Amino acid sequence: MTSRNRRMTRAAALLAAGALTIGLAACSTGSSDPESSLADAGVEGVDDGTTLTLWTRAPLEKQANLLVDAYNESHENQVELTVVPNDDYVAKVGAAAGSNGLPDLFAADIVYVPNWVKQGLFQDITANIDGFDFKDDINKGHLSAGTLDDKEYVLPFVLDLSMLFWNKDLATEAGLDAEAGPANLEEFAEWAKAIQGLNKPDTYGTATGLNCGGCLVFTWFPSSWADGQEVLSDDGTESLLASDTSKEIYSTWKDLWDSGAVLPSSKDEAGPTWTAAFTEGKVGIMPYPATLLSSTPFDVGVSGLVGPEGGASTFVGGDGIGVSKDSKKAAQAWNFLSWMMSEDAQVGVLAKDNDVVSRSDLADNEYSQKDPRLITINEVAGQGDTPVAINFQQAFNAPNSPWLTMVRNAVLGDADSIDADNDEITAVLSQ
Repeated sequence: MTSRNRRMTRAAALLAAGALTIGLAACSTGSSDPESSLADAGVEGVDDGTTLTLWTRAPLEKQANLLVDAYNESHENQVELTVVPNDDYVAKVGAAAGSNGLPDLFAADIVYVPNWVKQGLFQDITANIDGFDFKDDINKGHLSAGTLDDKEYVLPFVLDLSMLFWNKDLATEAGLDAEAGPANLEEFAEWAKAIQGLNKPDTYGTATGLNCGGCLVFTWFPSSWADGQEVLSDDGTESLLASDTSKEIYSTWKDLWDSGAVLPSSKDEAGPTWTAAFTEGKVGIMPYPATLLSSTPFDVGVSGLVGPEGGASTFVGGDGIGVSKDSKKAAQAWNFLSWMMSEDAQVGVLAKDNDVVSRSDLADNEYSQKDPRLITINEVAGQGDTPVAINFQQAFNAPNSPWLTMVRNAVLGDADSIDADNDEITAVLSQ
């Protein structure tokens, strides 16, 4: 089964089981008595000077502003952007959905997209997406996460990929091939130990967020995928994180921790500063968000995240975006979405700013040609995955989640509890 078909099967099966409860009132799909409909939008939509509203989470503020500013400068329609603090976003969307007050367009963390599609918060844009002659080149993970019963509701807004980054100066000083990078997880560990062996003050081989469930799924799941190992069952109700592949990942990190090659503050890192030490040049090699490439102030090597046997993969995170159920300006809202997927936006706005494009046919572009690392990032995006589960938040991202308990036990404590901890993850997923 292909990765795309596997994700679509998984999404359809889990969404049939129910939706994440976030206090929403009953919602219907589509708006009542719309002033403009998606059926009228065609491929390009309507650009007639309408004012549109758009919400996004604060972590995507930079990219959202770039896209909105470029659209407003080149179109009669005008988009008014509202940036919401990340911790407040779910509650704000829930309250607005319950009172029929959603904006015309809103972005959603890809982890939440399946739930909000099931809730009916987005309008069906299948026919509009089918009108793209480049549909097959749109990121499959985001399309699949927004698909229910063969209908598509969202497009990629901003992709956030997990990649392996290394400080070339530190790698070279440690006698490593800074241009090639590690070929597998064992070599990754060797690199971290070699850089640690430089004994430079306040400098460590690697770092992670051992008290941040979201950081860990973002950066550790891809090592399983790189070896062809799934982390969840197709329906998203069973954890497969006690596999031999997963256990090798945990044991590698336990060995790194025991050897002193991991930044000590990683033990209690809950997310806010998990990349800071690398950006400051104090960490040699680590899984890292691709979106930070442009703000990393020194020369870095970049590759996909490797598995025990090699390969390369990534967690295709970020946000999807769609037309809300409450919008009465759907044809105009589609004009923004259609433009957003165009070469003008993907290359002229996102790639120009060293951000990841959402279309594989545009991965090699005038800006990436100047920096081969961008080509690598764009290509690895097609080898990644986006896990889908109704109770993903509770099982993995929440403080004190069973996933966090598993990792902390495996790396910092008793690795013998992996199987039992995995059962606890499944218990939450299957609720």
